[in-house]
Amino acid sequence: MRRPVAQFALAGLVVLAVFGAAALLALRSLADDEALRDARQFAVLAGQGIVEPAIEPGLLDGDVAAVDAVDRIVNERVLGERVVRVKLWDTSGRVVYSDEPRLIGSRYPLDPAKREVLRTGATRAELSDLSGPENRFERGQGDLYEVYVPVRAPDGTLLLFETYQRRSEVAATGRRIWLPFAVLLLGSLVLLWLVQVPLAWRLGRRLQRTQEDRAALLERAVEASADERRRIAADLHDGPVQDLAGISYSLSAAAEADGSPATRATLRDAAAGTRAVLRRLRTLLVEIHPPNLRASGLEAALDDLLAPLRARGLETTISIEPDGGLSDADEQLVYRAAAEALRNVERHARATRVEVTFERTDGAVRLEVADDGAGFTGEERERRREQGHLGLSLVEELAEHAGAAVEVRSTPGAGTTFTLTVPRR
Repeated sequence: MRRPVAQFALAGLVVLAVFGAAALLALRSLADDEALRDARQFAVLAGQGIVEPAIEPGLLDGDVAAVDAVDRIVNERVLGERVVRVKLWDTSGRVVYSDEPRLIGSRYPLDPAKREVLRTGATRAELSDLSGPENRFERGQGDLYEVYVPVRAPDGTLLLFETYQRRSEVAATGRRIWLPFAVLLLGSLVLLWLVQVPLAWRLGRRLQRTQEDRAALLERAVEASADERRRIAADLHDGPVQDLAGISYSLSAAAEADGSPATRATLRDAAAGTRAVLRRLRTLLVEIHPPNLRASGLEAALDDLLAPLRARGLETTISIEPDGGLSDADEQLVYRAAAEALRNVERHARATRVEVTFERTDGAVRLEVADDGAGFTGEERERRREQGHLGLSLVEELAEHAGAAVEVRSTPGAGTTFTLTVPRR
């Protein structure tokens, strides 16, 4: 149980890690977008809610009192840890106000982003390029976001309000957004994974018990079948077989008594027919209930299985190495497998030759039943199984339960080879 549960837990951990990483990336991206949205909202609040009402008509002409009025508002209510610079531009590219006095009155070409904001009235945020001459006084402040908002002077003149916000502060806003969700998400995933592991263990144990119960039922079914076979074989042996043997002796004796030649010939034919039926019944008894393999030997038992094939004119060959090193249960399995394979040869193969080989290999013994019959395809075998021919499937199931392996190789027109490999205990 430990190995499959460990594999399940490891697979769950890998899925958790992949899903968690993807979720964190998505959360962080959403949080960054929300942080930039917050930066734009702050710029709107500062530009249109704080600075715009403080703009006086003389600001556009460089009036000192008007500049001081805006400067006082900016320093008191806008600048801080987050905002390091404020600029007001007119549409010609002239800086009409900045908290850095050396920039006031300077003129620089407006880039397309600034013109777009002035044209559409939208708010825009972008990472600042501090290499430009208009940004020379912001160098050394770290990475900054430039956020643009359109404002208007008292006479309706359109101006561009620009703030420089620290990237670290914007990122901190994003972290404050996504970090609690990330902790909650990862905690939930880990808790789900921790809950699944004992559930997997319980399901695995339940599956194992089901398999054990199934194996026990199969074993009991096989034992019940063997008991029933023994009962039927005993009834046949003690009843019809003995009666037919007596009838055969009586008919033979009657054929030797006085009577017409025709009567004696009829009695001899009847005796011969009775003996033929008796041989078939004894062959059937061997198939129904195999002999004691320890007493008569596996070779004799397998040779009995080949008798009906020989009677039908097939060429049979049997090769068995002594001292196979098998338990009684494994010998029964070998016998059952050989019986099923030879039964299939007799009923379906249309073969002329069959060879049975039983040999030792490294750490195992191997039974092979090979014929030169018609063979079959996988589709044909599946069709026979659906029609109720389950003998070979039952042998495979019994072999799996015993730790053995069954292999069936068949080619249409080239015969079939059945192989059973049983480990030596």
